[in-house]
Amino acid sequence: MEIRNIAIIAHVDHGKTKLTDALMRQTGMVKDDSVTMDSNALELERGITIYSKNTSVFYKGTKINIVDTPGHADFGSEVERVLRSIDSVVLVVDAQEGPMPQTKFVLRKSLELGLKPIVVLNKIDKPAARPEWAHDKVLELFMDLGANDEQMNFATIYAIAKQGIAKYKLTDESTDLTPLLDTILAKVAPAPANLSEPFTFQPFNLAYDNFLGRLGIGRVYAGTVSTGGKVFVKKITGEITAGTISKIYTFEGITRKEVPEAVAGDIIMLAGLPNIYIGDTICADENQPLLPAIKIDEPTISLNFLVNNSPFAGREGKYVTSRQIKERLAKELEVNVGLKIDFSPVEYYKVYGRGELHIAILLENMRREGFEVQVSQPQVIIKEIDGVKHEPYEEATIDIGSDFSGIVIEKMSKRKGRLLEMRPEQNHVRMVYEIPTRGLLGYRSEFIVDTRGEGILTSEFVGFKPHAGDIEKRDSGSMVSGETGKVLSYSLANLQNRGVLFVEPNVDVYEGQVIGSTAKGMDMTVNPIKGKHLTNTRSSNSDIAIQLVPPMVITLELGLETMAEDEYLEITPKSIRLRKQYLTENDRIHAVRAANKKMEIVE
Repeated sequence: MEIRNIAIIAHVDHGKTKLTDALMRQTGMVKDDSVTMDSNALELERGITIYSKNTSVFYKGTKINIVDTPGHADFGSEVERVLRSIDSVVLVVDAQEGPMPQTKFVLRKSLELGLKPIVVLNKIDKPAARPEWAHDKVLELFMDLGANDEQMNFATIYAIAKQGIAKYKLTDESTDLTPLLDTILAKVAPAPANLSEPFTFQPFNLAYDNFLGRLGIGRVYAGTVSTGGKVFVKKITGEITAGTISKIYTFEGITRKEVPEAVAGDIIMLAGLPNIYIGDTICADENQPLLPAIKIDEPTISLNFLVNNSPFAGREGKYVTSRQIKERLAKELEVNVGLKIDFSPVEYYKVYGRGELHIAILLENMRREGFEVQVSQPQVIIKEIDGVKHEPYEEATIDIGSDFSGIVIEKMSKRKGRLLEMRPEQNHVRMVYEIPTRGLLGYRSEFIVDTRGEGILTSEFVGFKPHAGDIEKRDSGSMVSGETGKVLSYSLANLQNRGVLFVEPNVDVYEGQVIGSTAKGMDMTVNPIKGKHLTNTRSSNSDIAIQLVPPMVITLELGLETMAEDEYLEITPKSIRLRKQYLTENDRIHAVRAANKKMEIVE
């Protein structure tokens, strides 16, 4: 049986997973319409793909292996490691929005590997869809990214993934995805069936089974492998270990099927190799050369993971010690190749990631597993190149109503953003900025408020460039509790006039916890547990009901964005709190004085 290997790539919310789900349903791989590739709880809650996943469909006697990839820039490492193992990509583009930052990122990677994409212009049923314009923009993007003549001659399919419809032309009548499936068979070359060569395999993903242990998911590049076969695991460090294959699985729909043998060209799952890692070369002969290493773009931000030492530590979590946190982070390194961790510091572990969402997903998974941890403010990674300080930059694409352009331009300018392009797009304005990653940190929540939730901000990492200098971002201070106890409505009614509150009545707070932000840029210590002074004198205002504004709920992403340099984000299975690193006001004053004195000595 011939095998075709493809990956579906696109920007966030352009329809990758909907298209994959429709392909599985129409080829009979799944019977239940509720079955979806986004099976992870976080993916279902957030409506985005976080982890790349495998499936396969059978069409006209051909097996088509499909890898559904994430669309958010923070999970680019998931895309990068997949592209080496497939033979073509299906690039999905929203017919209204056109190519977006992540479209450019994933397309660039696939073109560099010599892949010839199939373009699917999706959501052509949207009232504001403009497929001809989107096609021209995709063509421009191909040219900008240096595509060769063969890649420029891409096939275009028009689709409504939600309805499971694909067309060769906009005027065609269609009821299913047959045009897309036929195009895949016509345009994607069959995977080479070089069965006479020695077995060679490279995992691009890992899984875990309670009975089988670690599982490697990857492509068989040459030869055949059978259950019980002897293989060698070769690492880029030069280490070689022998192993035995205990189980072999292939993919049918979203389920795995145990098989006695697998052949070259197929994407499979292997069990029995406890020391297998992403990028290793698994081969039949220890003298076989290593396959090219899977290269991943380097991280752009870092932050410290610490043991939770707040007054409320240990109340909710099951795993709270430094050793347990270290073991969990080490386990994450096995599957999360975009992550780097420095375990050498004694008081904390320094974690390097691709963005705030990348780190937030890790923290959310940890808290759901029962971990308690606190983290410091994210900082961008500064590199020295030829004696000059460099920092990461991003290309930010902003879609907003024209009424909001003034405030956005003002804020982006303050954050060292450079306007590259500004043009009207139907009923909104599109602006493209080049801005230091430092400038974007903490801005997304402000952007939502400034545009009343109507704006769209997406970004793509574009490289390290000379340091932009100081950036003044924080124009609000922290409202810090000076007492430990239960919050009272009476106190909050007085405090809500000073800024935005993060807590509601009848919750416990501790001294040093940040319970809100102040309108002015100065920190303020307050007493949120102060009750109304009771007397036996009646007052005409005594029975007036207290009106409280609903508090701003601190989520992981919001906490990472809004926290100050002298604060920690405390994360437990049930709570997310902002707190000062030094809990008492006296300790904070002494810390500031010590820091100022240290700066004077240095100068």
